[in-house]
Amino acid sequence: MLFQNLILENASETVDIRVIDGKFENIAPKLEPQPSEEVIDCGGKMALPPFVESHVHLDTCLTAGRPRWNLSGTLFEGIQCWEEYKPFLTKDEVKERVNKAIRLQASNGIQYVRTHVDINDPKLTALEAILELREEVKDYIDIQIVAFPQYGILSYPKGKELLEQALKMGADAAGAIPHFEFTREYSVESLNICFELAQKYGKLIDIHCDEIDDEASRGLETVATRAYEMQMGDMVTASHTTAMHSYNNAYVIRLMRILKMSEMNFVANPCVNMHLGGRVDTYPKRRSMTRVKELTAEGINVSFGSDDIFDPWNPLGNSNMRDQVFMGLYTGHMLGYEEIINSYKFVTTNAARTLHLGDAYGIKEDNDANFIVLDATNWYDALNYNAPVLANYRRGKLIASTAPVEKKILF
Repeated sequence: MLFQNLILENASETVDIRVIDGKFENIAPKLEPQPSEEVIDCGGKMALPPFVESHVHLDTCLTAGRPRWNLSGTLFEGIQCWEEYKPFLTKDEVKERVNKAIRLQASNGIQYVRTHVDINDPKLTALEAILELREEVKDYIDIQIVAFPQYGILSYPKGKELLEQALKMGADAAGAIPHFEFTREYSVESLNICFELAQKYGKLIDIHCDEIDDEASRGLETVATRAYEMQMGDMVTASHTTAMHSYNNAYVIRLMRILKMSEMNFVANPCVNMHLGGRVDTYPKRRSMTRVKELTAEGINVSFGSDDIFDPWNPLGNSNMRDQVFMGLYTGHMLGYEEIINSYKFVTTNAARTLHLGDAYGIKEDNDANFIVLDATNWYDALNYNAPVLANYRRGKLIASTAPVEKKILF
């Protein structure tokens, strides 16, 4: 199969891509079609590696308003709403909802997903469901599962045992939530447990870290230090870190040293961080997104995630990664031209690094032919005009498509 006239990322000239047996065989300008080869003219549209959703909660997706709405819009009422929904969970119910969400993600060009799954459930119902689903949809989308202790490791009965059980069952990463533990001592010890179990079972780590507007919430320094001391580097991710928005600058200057030394990843969730944050403020109100601009300037890897899709923490959400980039650029004061034109990396290459995908990710010869085509010639226009993903190819096979939008002005 030969794809003609594609602009790779933000290149100035078009190239052709030949796919054989699901792999990128040749990537070069003006490749000659082979006899009987199927040819698709992409008309100078932009091609990117598939979008990577680096932080989402698929187990809670599509539950907004059930059994009630989160009227305060706070993180903590969202947690309570989710707890009230848990009695309705069955394996089939979870799989039905998540199947819908996965197909929505595919329609928006996503092929790689890191989902956090609540394991503060003695039955581990949602985890079992998504472990099964991960296998069922692997030909279309890669699902990476974080064992996420929503109420804490030490502040929930048998939290440590449930985390270890989840890792044994097949979760890809160990999670923690230090800012939600009962005490600072529990917070630090929960992170020690998380790191020890991850090393014991050879797993990645992704921490819900300091997702609060309290500048005294400083789990991040412990996460970074453990990542450095245990030489886990980019196997470790700190998600949210919204308290960093409230840290004083003198502290951040000192903190940046260990953050760089640790070589860990960060994930911001611009839309949901903005929605949930600043709720205790009158005026001025905090933006409550971590310091993306400053972290990026220091060479630290940062990606963007959706966090929630129509659930107790987010009454909206459609799995469109463009929304996260758009909100993130505005919230982070990153609207310089170079910042805009390269911002696709927050949901492609940066996010792939967060998921530890390695060299297997990207539009390169010999890699799996996974790529998307957008209805634009560059990322600036794709972002500004919310260009749809026209085609989503997985190993050279079309798995989702959208017809180009035709607009008519009648005056």
